[in-house]
Amino acid sequence: MKDSATKSRCEICGKRCLLSERQHECYKRIPDRINPVWDPSFSEPGAHAKYFGAKAKAVKVPSWRLFPETPDAATKLPRRKALSAADERQLFLRYNYARYRLNGLVEKQHKRATKTRALEMLDWHQRVQTVRDELVDANMSLVLAMAKRARIPSVDFPELVSEGNMALLRAIDRFDVSRGYKFSTYACRAILKGFNRMAGKTGRYISRFGVSYDPDLERSDYDVHKHDMQRADAVSDLMEILSANRAELCEVERTIVIERFGLTGQKPKTLSQVGSIVGLSNERVRQVQKSALAKIRQALTEQEAAA
Repeated sequence: MKDSATKSRCEICGKRCLLSERQHECYKRIPDRINPVWDPSFSEPGAHAKYFGAKAKAVKVPSWRLFPETPDAATKLPRRKALSAADERQLFLRYNYARYRLNGLVEKQHKRATKTRALEMLDWHQRVQTVRDELVDANMSLVLAMAKRARIPSVDFPELVSEGNMALLRAIDRFDVSRGYKFSTYACRAILKGFNRMAGKTGRYISRFGVSYDPDLERSDYDVHKHDMQRADAVSDLMEILSANRAELCEVERTIVIERFGLTGQKPKTLSQVGSIVGLSNERVRQVQKSALAKIRQALTEQEAAA
């Protein structure tokens, strides 16, 4: 997307402004309401400097490496160093302080929208996203560990990890660091609860849809039944000609055609069986049949020409 100033009327201040298209897209992604986990330190005068100032405590988050897509992969990742309790507390307080400041700006923006406040909201929203990425990066291994332990039938391992990632994000938003216990304790329970919900949904789905999706079943069966439809149409036209005797067949010819091809719903008969009905030899039945079919074919041609 080209990062140029928008020329249309701005939804923030009601007139043309200098917000770029990229900034507008980021602004739209800011939630209308944010529920930060409150801490008394947020109301202190030096809170901003404490969490985002130049002298704020730096927290080094171990980098996360991609994991194999199967739980039984032979590749073994090196053990990652976990965050200390002090670093974890600092990150969560920083995260919720940024959400607290952003929530205050959002409430003021609802009452009276200004471009200056919108830019400030974008700044705090970026801080929220950055700290949340650090928390996710520091605790992503919890999802993999819980997914390896879980055994849910008919659920692929990548789907299990995806559900665990969503549960981890929800746990980060709701965790209260002031309670004194580690985030891993809270997150593991939240991830397992997410797996249980997924197992329940999967069980209900399988009970209602016992057969898995097969793309071959979505193909049209027209080619398979095309011959049957053509035969039904031909029989219908043939019966119409026989009933009206448009081919000018004699009684023996009509009987041979009907009995040989089972036009009355019965099983088609052999030349010998038809010969015993009309009192003719097999060869004579074949000759009469050939002559009758020629007359019927001529009647069909004249019918199509008339149509």
